[in-house]
Amino acid sequence: MAPGPDGPRDTRRLRPPSLGLLLAEARGLFEFNASLMLSPLLMRAPRGDGHPVLALPGFLASDLSMVPMRRYLSELGYEAQAWRMGRNLGGFGRMREALRARLAEIHAASGRKVSLVGWSLGGVYARDLALQAPDMVRYVVTLGSPFANDVRATNATRLYEALSGERVEDLSELREAIAGDLPVPATSIYSRADGVVNWRTCLLRPSDRAENIEVHLASHIGLGVNPAALWAVADRLAQPEGEFWPFDRAGPFAIAYAPPEQAVSA
Repeated sequence: MAPGPDGPRDTRRLRPPSLGLLLAEARGLFEFNASLMLSPLLMRAPRGDGHPVLALPGFLASDLSMVPMRRYLSELGYEAQAWRMGRNLGGFGRMREALRARLAEIHAASGRKVSLVGWSLGGVYARDLALQAPDMVRYVVTLGSPFANDVRATNATRLYEALSGERVEDLSELREAIAGDLPVPATSIYSRADGVVNWRTCLLRPSDRAENIEVHLASHIGLGVNPAALWAVADRLAQPEGEFWPFDRAGPFAIAYAPPEQAVSA
C-alpha cells in the first residue's frame, strides 16, 4: 500500500473478473424481471422532490439502457433526463464538453442542481462532471463504475481503447482526480460478482458525505435494473440538498446488501 493524498492507496496490479463471472453476466435478464415483479415494493421507496436527475449510460450502451432507471425515478417524482448523445463509445477528449453542455442545459431549464446517476463508464463521466461543475451538481451515484485503483482491471479495457482511440495510461492525471474526493455527496454501488469490472476499482474513499454500497450477487449488465440497486439509488437521491446520512440497509431489500464494514474491505 502506498500513501496517496487521501490516505492509503492500493497499488497492486488488479485482474479483470474471471471468465466464469463474465459468462454469468447473462443473469442480468433475471434481475430486470425481478424488478418488474417487485415494482409494487420498489414504489415504497422515498419520494423525490422533483429535482432533475441525469442518467448516463455505460460503455456501448445508449439511453435505451437507462429507460427502466429513468421511468422508476420519474414515477418517484424526479425529473429524469436522458443524455441524448447516442451510443456511449467512450472518449473523454470528445465527450467532456458535450456532457457539460448537457448538464448546463438541464440546470438552466430547471433552475435547480442536477443529480447524476451513471452506470459503468457513465459513472466515471458523472464523477468528472461533478469536479468540473460542482455548482450545477447535487449528488453523484455510480453503478459498477471503474474509477479507482487499477482501472485497467476490466474485461472491456481493450475494446474501449480500440473504439475511443484513447489509451487508459494517457489519462492518468484525469483518473487521479476522478478517483479522489468529490465536492458533492457521492455513492458508489457495486457488486463483487461483477463479471465486467473488478469490484475494487469501484471503491471510493468513505467520508462524512461519501459511501460504498455493495449489492450481493448483482451482475454488471444487470446492476442498473437490479431491484436492490434501484432502491438504493432512490434512497440516496431522496436526501435533502446539501445533506447526507449513511444508507439504511434495514429496508425491504436488506438481505441484498453487504454490511458497511464489508463494503470497503478487499
